[in-house]
Formats: sequence, structure tokens, C-alpha cells
Amino acid sequence: MKTNLLDTKDYIVFLIYFVIVAAYGLYIYKKKKSASGGSKDYFLAEGSLTWWAIGASLIASNISAEQFIGMSGSGFKMGLAIATYEWMAAATLIVVAVFFIPVYLKNKIFTMPQFLHQRYNGTVAMIMAVFWLLLYVVVNLTSILYLGALAVSSISGFSIDACMYAIAAFAIIITLGGMKVIGYTDVIQVFFLILGGLATTYLALNLVSDHYGTKGIFEGYNVMTAKASEHFHMILKPDNENYIDLPGLSVLVGGMWIVNLNYWGCNQYITQRALGADLKTARSGILFAAFLKLLMPIIVVLPGIAAYVLYKDGAFQTEMLQDGSVNPDRAYPVLLNLLPAGLKGLSFAALTAAVVASLAGKANSIATIFTLDIYKKVLKTDASEKNLVVIGKIAIVGSMLLGVLIAPHLGIDKKGGFQYIQEYTGFVSPGIFAMFILGFFWKRTTSNAALFATIGGFGLSLLLKFLPGMVDLAFLSDVGFAVKNAVGVYEIPFIDRMGFVFLFCIIGMVIISMFENRNGVNPKGLEIDAKMFKTTTGFAVGALLIIGLLVALYTIYW
Repeated sequence: MKTNLLDTKDYIVFLIYFVIVAAYGLYIYKKKKSASGGSKDYFLAEGSLTWWAIGASLIASNISAEQFIGMSGSGFKMGLAIATYEWMAAATLIVVAVFFIPVYLKNKIFTMPQFLHQRYNGTVAMIMAVFWLLLYVVVNLTSILYLGALAVSSISGFSIDACMYAIAAFAIIITLGGMKVIGYTDVIQVFFLILGGLATTYLALNLVSDHYGTKGIFEGYNVMTAKASEHFHMILKPDNENYIDLPGLSVLVGGMWIVNLNYWGCNQYITQRALGADLKTARSGILFAAFLKLLMPIIVVLPGIAAYVLYKDGAFQTEMLQDGSVNPDRAYPVLLNLLPAGLKGLSFAALTAAVVASLAGKANSIATIFTLDIYKKVLKTDASEKNLVVIGKIAIVGSMLLGVLIAPHLGIDKKGGFQYIQEYTGFVSPGIFAMFILGFFWKRTTSNAALFATIGGFGLSLLLKFLPGMVDLAFLSDVGFAVKNAVGVYEIPFIDRMGFVFLFCIIGMVIISMFENRNGVNPKGLEIDAKMFKTTTGFAVGALLIIGLLVALYTIYW
């Protein structure tokens, strides 16, 4: 099967996408430009985003090259089980909408460091502000840039560097318009993302169907389940070679909850979309995002499994190779290259939309934290609203330039894009989530306890990561908490590792808080009213429908 680069029709389709996004962004910028020009309006689009814009923006910001390329690659390697990141996210979004968002909105929280300053103290807030900036730039921004450029390069034929510069420039243009422009253009981005993604899935299923002499996408799906039945299980057993990445029931009752609750509930990059809205609008937007999350495995996982089935039967033998060995992350670009002219341009636009939307959201969050939590609080406490907006725009450009410069030197493509991001953010997720969850719901939690979770959690994560090189962990294998890695050494799967570190942080925080705060009074404890967590009937029905669908999916593909 030979590959082809972009045709004239593809460039026309892509140009239409570019013009629509740019023109709509300019229209939103002019129409909804606030007379105040304040920083909260610029960074948060206060009161301006509708529920459908919030939901679409959440998905557009979340879905990027690490899903299209990395998760599709994981579909090639380990199958449908990787979809647990998407389907468990749908359940997590319901928890965040019911319990987290009311706390943020009631306490007028606009940034995550602001919450930490208000709930704990300035030291905890500043440490985490600096940390988040480093994480967002060095891990997230760079991986989105590099994986996106890698994919776009493989389809367009342009060099990786040229693609990286072009993507970064497009993202800067959108981001400079502020959160209103990002939020509303994300609706267009999600339209192209889903339409183009479904086109690729349609092609992949048809390819399988034609390869085995049947007709239609449903027959193609049936062939895939028959030829690669081991790729259609959500819960992996300890003898599965991919158990180290997705350790069995931990994806339902263990560390996967830490991954998702930290990402969707304690992450500036994500929560920022809902923090400028009222509670009903924010909840409706998050519920809409949860429904869209259920669709994502169809778009990003099934094509990877289809590529695996075809590869196993002799197709793509050279296209899947990189440096002499099979690279699963090539599965999606290989399929895109087989699309007919026009459709290929649509899928190319979908991939670009996913990358650009994620970059815009990430850059906006970097600018928000730097401007409101570092510049305004430390560097220039008397800064005017206009000055804050200018500094935010400078931070956007600066962070993107920094990302472009360092991305090629991090070896992001060596590990597998999606797993690279999950594991490295997993070093800090347990401590951060422990600090937030006790900060929300336990008034006695102290600042020193929060510092312990931050520093102690990171330290224990590092220890557990490198422990297999010092101690034989075979004794944990009997209970499923250690498996052999690629070189035959027993190690703790990183999702289980996060679960252990989270429990360690919670226990440590409780002990420290009870010792420091013997009288049980903490003036910085948040006021929590049970009425805050009451939902509308419409939200409750939607949430129950999502939960019912999840139960059905996990039952069918157990």
C-alpha cells in the first residue's frame, strides 16, 4: 500500500478550515471584546462562554497529538484497554461537575495557585505556580508541539521543524485573542476534529473489510474482533505484556481515578474553561464534554487496532518501521496517508485542529498562572489591568518559543507519546490531588501538610520508580502489584504507584494536620454547604445515562 502526500484538493479543504477558524476567531474577538479589557475577562472569558462552548473547549483542549498519535499507537500495541483513559474520564467529569466546580465558584477561585494561596499560604501557592509552569512548558507544551509536528510532517511531507513553527504560529494567533476566542473557535475545532477523525476510522474499518474480502465498516469491525480478540479487553490480566501500563482492576478502582481527578479537577489548563461561568452553565458544559468523551475511542483507538490487524496480516511492513523496529505511534499517520484526496485534507485539518486547540489552551493557562500568580503577586503588585493583559500576551509568545526550542531534545517520540505524558505527570499527580481533596473537604488540613504532599509525594514517586534497581520486588507479584518489565526486572506499574503514593500522602497529611491543629479550628478552611452539590434534574438524567453507558461498555468488553 503506497502512501501519498497532500493533493491540491487536500490543500483546498485545509485552507477552508484555516479561513473558517481564523475568520470566526476575528469575529468573536470584535463582537465580544469587553469594554473593561480586564485580565479576568481576557484569561477566563468571565460570563461569556455558553455550555456548548465550554464542553467543546474542554474536549478540544484535551484531545491533541498525544491522543490521535499516541493513543492510536497504544491501540495498535495493547488494544481497546487504552480507551479506559477516555471512558473513565467521562465518569470523572461528572464527579468534577458535582463536587469540585461548586467549591471553586463559591470561593471565586480563578487559578489553581490562587486556591492554594487562599486555602493554605503563599509559599505553597508559589511553589506550585512555578512547578505548574515548568510542567506545562517542559512536558505538556513540548509533547503537543513535537508529536503534532511529527504527525503533520508525515502527512504533508514538510520538515518537522517547519511544521512545528507553523503550528506554534497558528496557536499564538488564536491564543492572543484571549479565552473568549479560544472557547468559541474550539467549537469549530471540535467539529473538524470529530468529522475528520470519523473519516479516518471509516477508512480504517473499510480497509480491514476489503483486505479480508468482506464489505462495509461493520463487517470490518467484526473481522477485527475475530482476528485480534486479545485487543478487545478493557481489563488486562497480569500475564498480559501491557499489564505494566494498565494494571487490571486499578483502571476501575485504583490509580486511574488519581490520574483523571487530578487532570480534570485540579488542573488550570482544564478547569479554566468553566471558572468564568455560573454553576448551571459550567455543569452543563462539563456534562456535554463527558458525552463527547464516550466517542473518543472510536476516533483514536479503533484506527490503531485496525492498523494492527492489517500489519499482522502483512500490510504496512515498511511504513510502521522507524530506526529498524516497529513504532506503534506511526499507525495513525500511516492510515491518514491512505485517505483519498479531499478526505485526507479533512483528516489533516482534524489533526491540526486538535494540536492547535490544545496548544492554545495550554499557552493561555501558562499566561494566566504567570500573570495572575507570579507577576501580579511578586513582580509588580500594583500592575494595571491593561498591563496584566499585555504581560499575558508576552507570556503566551515566550512560552511557545521556549517549547519550540526545547521540544526536539527531549526524546518524546522514543517512549510512546501518550505513555510519556502519563508517566511523567504521574510523578506529581498523587501529591497534588491529595492536597486539593483534603483542602476542599477537611477544614483541619494545614499548610505544612500540603507541603508534605507536594514534596513527599514527588519523592516517594521517584523512590518507587527506581526501587526495582535496588530491591527485588518479585514478592509483590503474587498480589498483582509488580510485574516484569521489558528487561525482566519486577517493577510496580505506574498507575498502581500513583495509588500507593496518594494513600501515603493522605495518611501523612492527616497525621501532620492532627498534630499541628489539635483544636480542630483552621481559619483558612473552606465553607462547604451541602446545598452546593445539589444538581438539576436534567443534569442528573444526563449523568445517569453516561454511567449506564459506561457500565454497558465495560460489561461488553471486560
